[in-house]
Amino acid sequence: MEHEPWYCEYSVEVDVRPAFAWSYWTDIGNWVDPPAQFSLDGAFAAGSQGMTQMPGHEPIGWRIAAVEAGESATIQIPLDRAVLSFHWRFEALSDRRTRITQRIELTGENADAYAEARAAFRANLRGGMERIAAAMSQAAAAV
Repeated sequence: MEHEPWYCEYSVEVDVRPAFAWSYWTDIGNWVDPPAQFSLDGAFAAGSQGMTQMPGHEPIGWRIAAVEAGESATIQIPLDRAVLSFHWRFEALSDRRTRITQRIELTGENADAYAEARAAFRANLRGGMERIAAAMSQAAAAV
């Protein structure tokens, strides 16, 4: 039986150069989402493995599934008979303005078991993207 993928998506526009937006985002040290802590084994490249640690929880392993440098990346978390994917796109609106889009997608035969996670992602995606844009803009102003 084929299951329809669930997704939610949000875009922000930020007054930073597209190359800066990409460079900032692909530096895992800039992934600030307390209390979560992030790590990456190796370069930000397809096939690299990462980890998200939340206090009191088992670490969550993920991998970078695809990268088109400067343009897009997909990060995947394998679940029980499902996959959670985070698709990121970076679009140059001008030489000093960038649109960043994140699409979160849940696929697989067991995707319905993650209804609580879907609700949390939908509720928090906009605020998270706006925090990323604000931090990125602040970092660019400091350079």
